[in-house]
Amino acid sequence: MITVDRWTGEEALLLRSVMRASVREFAGRLGISPRTVSNWQRNKASVCRPQMAQILDTALLQCTPAEQEAFSLRLAALRGTAALLNAESAARPAPCTVVSHKFLPVYLGERSAPLYAAGSPSELGPGGLEQRVLTADHHSAQSSTVHAYACGVAVVHLEEHHRLESLTELALWRYRTYLKEPGWVGGWMAHLLARHGDDKDQPAQSLVPQYVLSAYELRTHSWSSAGLDTALQLLATPSVLVNRQNPADVVPLGPGVEEAKFREGWAHPEAVTFDGGVSCGVVGWSGLAYHPQPDERALTMSQIVALELDVQALWALSSHILHTIEDGQDPVMPTAYGWRFLRSAYFRLTTARPTETAQHRVMREAILATSELPDRLRAAQDALRDSNP
Repeated sequence: MITVDRWTGEEALLLRSVMRASVREFAGRLGISPRTVSNWQRNKASVCRPQMAQILDTALLQCTPAEQEAFSLRLAALRGTAALLNAESAARPAPCTVVSHKFLPVYLGERSAPLYAAGSPSELGPGGLEQRVLTADHHSAQSSTVHAYACGVAVVHLEEHHRLESLTELALWRYRTYLKEPGWVGGWMAHLLARHGDDKDQPAQSLVPQYVLSAYELRTHSWSSAGLDTALQLLATPSVLVNRQNPADVVPLGPGVEEAKFREGWAHPEAVTFDGGVSCGVVGWSGLAYHPQPDERALTMSQIVALELDVQALWALSSHILHTIEDGQDPVMPTAYGWRFLRSAYFRLTTARPTETAQHRVMREAILATSELPDRLRAAQDALRDSNP
């Protein structure tokens, strides 16, 4: 039986992580206020009182064997002690198949109008943003599309399939291609504008995305529950597997690093897990990892992609507005896409819908929390309201 000699906020949050519960769900299971969980997030070193420690002990006892195993692994890693697992049960790096989704947003402003007009109509996403889709011609992607938004943003979506021997292999591919993809997007956007727009000499440099965000769908694997948790954590935050001091020459951190992460049950302290009792996922600042289960209740990857497309479009739009302010200018947007538009998008993304499943809700909340988009939307909304009341 697992025992915790002293419960602090850190151990309590560790328990929440292995239970894959939102703040509200975790508080409900423990019979405590969500504010208490939030206090643990702000002060992880706080020591729980005896009554609270007893509640946490009971919650740990009620966990499934797989959850208890994951808790034991992560607790051992947290405290710097060896995990109490034999060689047969220890999680290790293993082959897997992964579908990579890259999102590269570009703010175009009025230049997006001809692309929007040329695109094929698409359903509204979770943010309620009008968009149209054009095909792209990426050299290695199984699917490459440009999502032109009526609000002046284009998001390029690249889908690529991989059979991997290790997650380090994916991390190396990720960061090496990150150097090339923005330039390719800039060139392709210039090509589309020359083809569909009036400006035939649009410089590609001004169309280069500022960042790339990745989402990974883990399709096949051989890990047990604890190994799967670690694999998703590493997929969401693969920078811990490679040395990126020289961006032009990204290399593995060293032999045995990935093995050690699996052995310790490694988890990023700021990553957020999401599931609804069917499938599991992890989202962090730099990306997302998800493993769907063959169950009709499970989230589909297309639902996650639809949300990320709208999130990245709104991130690019709000960033343009905030950068304009930083440059000492007043942001000016068409009336249809002013502060009321941002307010509407904010409420669509942050408000639960009657038909929304619990798993979709926790996924949406996790992505929004780690992206910090709601705060940026509010800041951009205030700026536009001040400049264009």
